[in-house]
Amino acid sequence: SWPNLDVCFAVIANMFACVFSLELLGKLYFLRGDFFYANRHLQKFNIFDGIIVMASVIDLWIISPFFSNTTSGPSLQVIRLFRFIRMMRTLRIVRTFEVFSKLRVLVMTVTLSFGALFWSMVLLSAVMLLAALFLCQALNATMLESGVDQATKSWIFRFYGTPSRAIWTVFELTFSGGWPSYARPMVEDVSAAYAVFFFIYISSVTFAMFRIITALFLKDTLGVASHDVELAIQEKMKEKHSYAAQLLEFFVAADTSGDGYLTIEEFENILKDEHVRSYLSYLELDHAQSRQLFALLDDGDKQVSVDEFVRGAVRLKGHARSQDVITIMHDCHKVLRKLGEIEKLLSNSSPEAP
Repeated sequence: SWPNLDVCFAVIANMFACVFSLELLGKLYFLRGDFFYANRHLQKFNIFDGIIVMASVIDLWIISPFFSNTTSGPSLQVIRLFRFIRMMRTLRIVRTFEVFSKLRVLVMTVTLSFGALFWSMVLLSAVMLLAALFLCQALNATMLESGVDQATKSWIFRFYGTPSRAIWTVFELTFSGGWPSYARPMVEDVSAAYAVFFFIYISSVTFAMFRIITALFLKDTLGVASHDVELAIQEKMKEKHSYAAQLLEFFVAADTSGDGYLTIEEFENILKDEHVRSYLSYLELDHAQSRQLFALLDDGDKQVSVDEFVRGAVRLKGHARSQDVITIMHDCHKVLRKLGEIEKLLSNSSPEAP
């Protein structure tokens, strides 16, 4: 219905072929030999991309003009579809942006959960097969009874008359959530004893097994998220920025003079407020010895700037780490070694007693 539609598609195809050809020529010009082999590795994707572009050019500008009037002729259009494989490499962008962190965890979880999904389906298939065969065998005898009306027999045969029908029916009532439509007619029109069967099946399979499988998938999701290095780095950076913002908020409230520096008097005055002390405890900073805390933050000029306060408070957060303790022990050993050298020099230079 759209006139000249083929012409429009041909123009678009030629435009993309030109763009891809220029891209390939540009890479070959600037990369030269590195286009094929770089960093001791064969650049397979570059070679693959070059083959696809060359196939597109040959198909559009060589083969198509010669066979434009014939219906049978060689065509390389199918090869161009493989370029989508090359475009999939752009999905690596999700590893660098924080906004895609949840998507990355979801994709990794789905990928790593195929094994659990396979065995879950094997277990469910075995249970559904046993249930379907039981219903098929039990209801076959019911279809032969004279006391059952013809409409009920037709309904039984439609859903449970053969093993294949019974398996599909059990599959539907297990996964669709509409099991009352398959169970109530049997309980009301055939026998109330089937209520026991459906009670056991629904409670053990649809309720219990499904929730156990869901919990396993949730456990895999949490495991993938906890072992994702990029996500852990992003969460750590986010936590650090949030903590720095809280420290900056405290500094602005404590700097009553507004000169951008915090003195010991300003620091002690704001610590008189119980709410402020509780806030410092929340930030994991020990405020019991205010002057000692201020001295740890100060670089010796009797006042603390914003940068000094934030950097010092970040290092003082929480309990002492093993690295900090080892650093202090190393510095103490260096001091003791220097003191020993000084003591030796003094003993050698002192005059002997007469």
